Amino acid sequence: MQALLLKPTMSDPTSAPGFTRLTRPLADLASWVACFRDAEIPVMADTADALEAMRAREDDVDANLIGEMIAGDPLMTLKVMAYGARNRSARVVTEPETVTSTLVLMGISPFFRDFGPQPVLEDLLADRPEALAGLSEVLRRASRAANFALSFAVHRCDPDAAVIHQAALLHGFAEMLLWCHAPDLALAIRDAQRADPTLRSSVEQRNTLHVDLLDLQHALMLEWHLPDLLVRITDDKQARHPNVQCVMLGVRLARHTATGWDNAAIPDDVTDVAQLLNLSPPATLSLLRSLDA
Repeated sequence: MQALLLKPTMSDPTSAPGFTRLTRPLADLASWVACFRDAEIPVMADTADALEAMRAREDDVDANLIGEMIAGDPLMTLKVMAYGARNRSARVVTEPETVTSTLVLMGISPFFRDFGPQPVLEDLLADRPEALAGLSEVLRRASRAANFALSFAVHRCDPDAAVIHQAALLHGFAEMLLWCHAPDLALAIRDAQRADPTLRSSVEQRNTLHVDLLDLQHALMLEWHLPDLLVRITDDKQARHPNVQCVMLGVRLARHTATGWDNAAIPDDVTDVAQLLNLSPPATLSLLRSLDA
């Protein structure tokens, strides 16, 4: 079994198999990739509970039902996609691009066999409530970004809408892993940005971690052999493509509206979304507010 799928969490989170709590930055990108590549990935408590409830009635569930449940949890989504990609048969010609298609290829019984009771992030960070709050904020932002991005894709009748939703959900997964495995470092970055709101995330990440989290994220996706389309859509450097714009604008809006709709950057976001959707700015703002209601 791959190290991504490990036994239930032990009482001491720092001694759980595959769980490493870093207190100092690693030397470079390669070191971070090596650390996170096989590190434990915890999931939300609701996801772990739902998985066990479904396990008890395995014959009554299908890939769509499990996929819909997993789609609300970025870390479980990442876990399934990484496991599916790393264990895909060489005979498979077309790679699955979503959790649901991965489950179809995997099969329901093998899924439950390979994914036993899951480690819970609320347990792993029980001794660090401030870090748990920080991670929860990132998870909420990811969910809102995915909803925005999906709405943009549906409006554009994009055939890759499901992948776009998933890409937005996973856009910040490296930061999520940092909160899980290096809460002190994640808190240091957050505190520095709170002290100086003009400080760019990438600059502080390099100062604190010796790596940009987006670079780490891209490297991990390649290391785990995640689907090419998902990797491309998640890459901000491909910003000219409309499906990437759906993701980027969803992520931007979720970040800028995290505490309300009075952020000074929102008018620029509305303008860019209006251009993407071929709507007027007033109509776009009305649409966005309705999506966030």
